[in-house]
Amino acid sequence: MKHTLTKKRGILVVAAAMLIGVAVFAMHGCAGSRPNSDPTGSDFPTVKGRALDGTERTLPQDVIGPPVVLIVGYVQGAQFDVDRWIVGLLQTKTPARILEVPTIDGLVPTWISSWIDEGMRGGIPSEDWPSVVTVYGDQASRIVAITGDERPRNARVLLLDGGGRVTWFHDRGFSPARLLALDEAVRAANSR
Repeated sequence: MKHTLTKKRGILVVAAAMLIGVAVFAMHGCAGSRPNSDPTGSDFPTVKGRALDGTERTLPQDVIGPPVVLIVGYVQGAQFDVDRWIVGLLQTKTPARILEVPTIDGLVPTWISSWIDEGMRGGIPSEDWPSVVTVYGDQASRIVAITGDERPRNARVLLLDGGGRVTWFHDRGFSPARLLALDEAVRAANSR
């Protein structure tokens, strides 16, 4: 009898997880994609998020100062592109703060944000948690509004100046030539 109850609970947990997955996909898919756009010259919108270390963050206000590179990912499939940008920036020793900004639009992801964040913590070393700021729901919509979300597997790479204005942008996938252009833009901004 005890084995049967445990088995039923296991089946219920798996079924619930599958329903949540379908709901997340449906909620994200229902929003429809917004055309990509280049926000260069625009102010980055004020959004609230939470770093994986639990710290509440407000962007861009919390990073005002030296140039900062934001690498925005809209779907889990963007992680490969995000990682290539981060590795490239570290290898070129680009003198800028780098923040990874998982941006997850929709109501259902907001409801399960703690679960999503816990999953990310499982794959990211704790020393990197402060540089991963997740943004959910209507806050995420503000970022999507300035960059678009077509081709969501491509990261959105934004360079913000000391006042939170977007001075450089790329959304077509990792490119060594674009990495060098970003590095050059950061170094030029630092010399001003």
